Amino acid sequence: MRRELNLTEGNIIKTLTRLALPIMGTSFIQMAYSLTDAMWLGRLSTKAVAAAGIGGFFLWLGAALIMITQIGVGVSVSQSYGKSDIKSAREYITAGLLIDIIIGLVYGFCLFTYNKQIIGFFNLGDLEVIGMAESYLQIIGMGIIFHFLNPVLSTTLNSSGDSMTPFKVNTIGLVANMILDPLLIFTFGLGIEGAAIATITSQMVVTMIFLVIGKRINSLYSTFKLFSIPDMDKVKKIIKLGFPPSTQMGIHAMISIVLTRIIAGYGPVAVAVQTIGSQIESISWMTSEGFAAAISAFVGQNYGANKISRIKEGYYKGIKVLGTFGIFASLLLIFAARPLFTIFTPDDPKAIAEGIIYLRILGLSQFFMSIEIGTAGAFNGLGKTIPPTITGISLNAMRIPAAILLSGYTFLELSGIWWAISGSSILKGIILFAWYQRELQKLKEA
Repeated sequence: MRRELNLTEGNIIKTLTRLALPIMGTSFIQMAYSLTDAMWLGRLSTKAVAAAGIGGFFLWLGAALIMITQIGVGVSVSQSYGKSDIKSAREYITAGLLIDIIIGLVYGFCLFTYNKQIIGFFNLGDLEVIGMAESYLQIIGMGIIFHFLNPVLSTTLNSSGDSMTPFKVNTIGLVANMILDPLLIFTFGLGIEGAAIATITSQMVVTMIFLVIGKRINSLYSTFKLFSIPDMDKVKKIIKLGFPPSTQMGIHAMISIVLTRIIAGYGPVAVAVQTIGSQIESISWMTSEGFAAAISAFVGQNYGANKISRIKEGYYKGIKVLGTFGIFASLLLIFAARPLFTIFTPDDPKAIAEGIIYLRILGLSQFFMSIEIGTAGAFNGLGKTIPPTITGISLNAMRIPAAILLSGYTFLELSGIWWAISGSSILKGIILFAWYQRELQKLKEA
């Protein structure tokens, strides 16, 4: 049964929506993994949330490494599909998955072996939090290969227009995680280690289902062979396309790690506030990334088919949808900050008070963040991954000196760090949107 969607024809809004909704649903599912962990661990202790938050940064850093193949394969497959070159699409997938597996295995080995040194960087000063974070990271390292495989398998299907299959498969993984979390954390008394085991087990289930279903529906990755020799030209193109956004996300993650070390100076509650607050905020950026993936596939297929006017029209219509959502997210975080944060830490008034401040400050940037993420997806679809990388790296790097400067004022302190993050997101959205207007003009002239 074939479920691919031709994005080069038909009503643009209808086509984009049909592709985007399942991808956005899949993004919500990925977000819900972390939210589920945070909700249950919040009932265990604030320190457990802080420890999982520290470990979570290295899942984020892993996601940056995944982007090498996720973006490289996604753009290459969508453009090949737009040209009706299915043979090349399969070759790109083979090359991408082999790269992904090698990187995943090496990264997992590093997390498992050097967990003490990694956690030691944060200088947490709380032996209980340090011990929990080390255990969490070690277990995650053992099963992170599945965390690497699933986004790439999803992207291969999304790029061919089949976004429903990844949505259904990832939904099964979420349900497994929701069942395993309370069982392992509380019923079996494993605490934070139970949350880590639940996460990697659920991801393993998703990988197994992808492989079985891939054969059944004759997916583009169904011909993949683990010990095959990839086309080196395609390996180079994947890395060339994927390395810039991977670098951007990796540096973003490392900047956030440095910021967390600064935040840790305010104690475990401050780290927990950042962890929970970023999970709540991920409702908007994960949704935006889901829609951006649809924009990227749409632009990629139409660029491959040389339909330039359709690219421009599709981009503006997609950005209108994302902008509307961004406004809604801003209003939600600003005006519903207290009930949102209380869900996660109902018994910690200090964390709730600081969490409300976090959500309201970050709420101001949600519209601009949605525009930035959607525009980055459009750039990726053209195969031009450098502009989002330059914008992201430069303005994310500004967060560190801005956070140090603003938090030094006694009337701001911890809030100064939140303002540094929010302000840089606003600037990124404005600059990248303006940059893409120039790119559209160049396409029109060409």
